[in-house]
Amino acid sequence: MTSPSELPAPAVRSTYRHGDLRRVLLEAGIELARAGGPHAVVLREATRRAGVAPNAAYRHFAGRDALLQAVRAAALSAVAAAMEAELATLPSNLPPADFARASVRAVGAGYLRFAQAETGLFRTAFARSDVLIQATPELPTAGASGLNPFELLGAALDKLVAAGVMPPERRPGAEFLAWSAVHGLAMLVIDGPLAVIAPQLPQIGQRLLDMVEKGL
Repeated sequence: MTSPSELPAPAVRSTYRHGDLRRVLLEAGIELARAGGPHAVVLREATRRAGVAPNAAYRHFAGRDALLQAVRAAALSAVAAAMEAELATLPSNLPPADFARASVRAVGAGYLRFAQAETGLFRTAFARSDVLIQATPELPTAGASGLNPFELLGAALDKLVAAGVMPPERRPGAEFLAWSAVHGLAMLVIDGPLAVIAPQLPQIGQRLLDMVEKGL
């Protein structure tokens, strides 16, 4: 199965080609987040890892917040890739209703798998922020499908309606209910009192996803 995260390993260089520095700084920021979450993303440390003077970073990032936003966008894209990897395992010949149900479970399973495997990036992707990330060519938040994690969940829920599994009148706002349930379990396991059940997260997660799908 594809790894939950397709993010590149950090590169520490003494020299770089013109135009590479932004990418190298971003890679360093991603690795900082991977190891320590959003609070570990510090511009000065990223420049140290990139092998350049701190002032060089300001040509590409106005400050620490700008670097953190870029790292958050990359982390969201990695979450989307993990969800897409789960969706790719679904048999294409399932009946529409079964495929729709399986799609909802797959996006949830990919989300939980990423939370457990890439805890630092997961915390970074969904850290509290006063700034809403607006996807741009420099801040991509989507996976290969062109959809970000929230949009992948919405697309799966739309399949439930199209297959006649979910009444159309119950569709508005269903993303928030499903997302809250799955995210809540993830946070209770990685940052809360349910850490003791971490080895059973895939099995417990499937039971939660069954409950979510039936409850919608």
